[in-house]
Amino acid sequence: QVQLVESGGGLVQPGGSLRLSCAASGFTFWTFAMNWYRQAPGKERELVANISSIGGVTNYADSVKGRFTISRDNAKNTVYLQMSSLEAEDTAVYYCNAIRRGLLPSDYWGQGTQVTVSS
Repeated sequence: QVQLVESGGGLVQPGGSLRLSCAASGFTFWTFAMNWYRQAPGKERELVANISSIGGVTNYADSVKGRFTISRDNAKNTVYLQMSSLEAEDTAVYYCNAIRRGLLPSDYWGQGTQVTVSS
């Protein structure tokens, strides 16, 4: 059974930090690229960051560059999103996504974790 379980969300003050984790099971984690998306109320889901299957390549949305860092530990089947200098505009539900293209395409999603940035 495929599972992606996010954790680490919560309430944080502006300027604060949080680290999100996404624990994967039920599939060959190391063959999947991993993404973090977010969706704020009334807005479309947007891609925040992604990381290649072996972690050599990362990409970020312009809005989070220099503040967020995505990483993965293939030995632990876990992907992380370190978020710093958080702003009210970062408030959203954050989703973990695993994606594999090519001959055996697959696409899995977690249930999301709420991040609220407020004083």
